[in-house]
Formats: sequence, structure tokens, C-alpha cells
Amino acid sequence: MLFGAGVILATERRDQAGKRTWTYHYARTFWLLIFGMIHAYFIWYGDILVTYALCGFVVYWFRNFSAPLLFFIGGISLLIALLIMMSAGVAPADVQQGTLRDFVPNTAEIDREIAAYRGTWSDVQNARLIEVLDIQFAGIPFFLFWRAGGLMLIGMALFKLGVFSTTRSVKFYIRLLGVSGLIGFPLVAHSAVQLIGHNWDPSFSLLQHGGVYNYLGSIGVALFYVGGIMLIAKKMIWHALQACLAAVGRMAFTNYILQSVIATGLFYGYGFGLLGAVERWGQFLIVLIIWAFQLWMSPVWLSKFRFGPLEWLWRSLTYFKFQAMLK
Repeated sequence: MLFGAGVILATERRDQAGKRTWTYHYARTFWLLIFGMIHAYFIWYGDILVTYALCGFVVYWFRNFSAPLLFFIGGISLLIALLIMMSAGVAPADVQQGTLRDFVPNTAEIDREIAAYRGTWSDVQNARLIEVLDIQFAGIPFFLFWRAGGLMLIGMALFKLGVFSTTRSVKFYIRLLGVSGLIGFPLVAHSAVQLIGHNWDPSFSLLQHGGVYNYLGSIGVALFYVGGIMLIAKKMIWHALQACLAAVGRMAFTNYILQSVIATGLFYGYGFGLLGAVERWGQFLIVLIIWAFQLWMSPVWLSKFRFGPLEWLWRSLTYFKFQAMLK
């Protein structure tokens, strides 16, 4: 949603001035695609930047549509993703069995994967390549493009309505908080209870639509967070936390890639090789430590520099000119 809002934010001044906007947007999005490909193929296969870039090439042309129309088209896109997800349940039996095999590896397959990611750079690269190709040639066209693209269009609509900029009333954000929370959290909780009740059986999740409630509820949960954060900003409370979060947001690209570098360094064989060796509580602790580090590091960096390092590089490539870095 925020990426879709960012498309308008990055282009509206040029549009208002009558300047040619598409060259700027496509240059910016092209370099995002390149960064995403490097990230996916050489750092972490679970990259989202390629999906964002591919969607960004398309949603740009919807930026001048009205908010109601953006909601409608975005909803259709989300519905397409949902129908594709649910189609697994009516696919031929051999396709269903092939899908399930991917989600129910045997012990030997698990051991091979752990050995690969704990191995040399070449071992990791070979394993990563398989995952990347699966995501980019199956995951993106048959699900992620429609899901992410739909949310971007909805984000554009919300931006046009002032939802992301605290221009709406306190009463509006309280209503958003209440309605989205009452819809989103019960749906997600219901999905979790069902999955736990079926012992996380992939056939239930994938073929009997066990993940549908979570798919729908997650949008409500996201809007709940939006309402809460906008209320905090509008009420001008928790200033120190706001400043830290704002700094992290201004360095979102750098922080995103840095998380991948830190985590793959911890878990892959060319680092500490901890894959498969850390319990859930330890993984959660690692997340909190990385978050705390970035909440501290981002304001410190931006006290000296105008951009994060990757934001600076992205901006310089987009304008084809080195940007001033020091404040």
C-alpha cells in the first residue's frame, strides 16, 4: 500500500508542473528491478523488490484515477490473486500431488537443503537459484503480481483520501482502527486456529482453502496498524519512537537489504552456518536485536547524511548524476 502511495508522492509535483514524469518513474523503477535481481540471485531468494518493480511499471498508469476507481480495480486484482490461490483445490490430482510434495519434504530432502545452505558459497548459490526461479516464474505471475499490485492501487486510493498523511480526523482513525481490527484479527485468528487444528497440514492449507481467512484478514490487520500509527502521529506522542521509525523509513531500502545481509551471514555456510540450529525463541530474539540496531543506527546515520547509502545510490542512478550526500 505504501509503495503505491509512494508512486504518486514521487510523481505528483512533476505531473502538476506539466513535466514528463514517465521517464523519471521508469528510470527509478528500472534500477529498483536491477537491485532486486541482485538481491534475489546473490543474497536472499525471498526478495520482494522484483515484484514491486514489475508492479510499479504497471500501476504508474493508474495514478490519476479517482480513489473509488482505484479501490475497485485494486479489489479486482486482489480477487484474481485469491481465485488463483483457491484454484489449487480444483486442479487435476497430479498437479495437486506435485504441489503438496513441495510443501511436505521428506527427511532426506530437508537434510540436503540444510547441508546446501550451510555449505560453501557455490552450494548456497545453487540452492538459491532453484528458489529464485520458482518465485520469479511461478510465484510472481500467478500470485504476487496480483496481490501486490492490488494493494498498491488501494494504497494510491488511501493516499488520495489523505489516510497516510494524518489529514483525516481523529474520529476517522479511531473508526479505522476499530473496524479493521474487528475484521482483520478474528479472520487471522480463525485461520491460525484452523491450521493448528489440522496440524499445519499443507493439503488443508493449500487445497481446502485453509489460508483464505488469513489472506483476507491480513489486509484488515495492515489497516489497523495504519490507523494506530496515524493516531500516534496525529496526537504528537512518543516523539523519540516516531523519530526513530521515521529514520528507518527514510532508509527503508538500505535497512531491507541490510536485514538480508545480516541474516544470511548468520544462517548461511559462508557466515556462521546457523540454519536449522536456532529455536523459535532464538529466531524471535534475533529479529528484535536487528530491529533495535536499525532503530538506533538509522537516526545516527541521517544526522550526518541526507540519504541512506543505497537510497543515495538509487537516487544517483535515477538522475544519472551523483547526489550530494553530506548534510
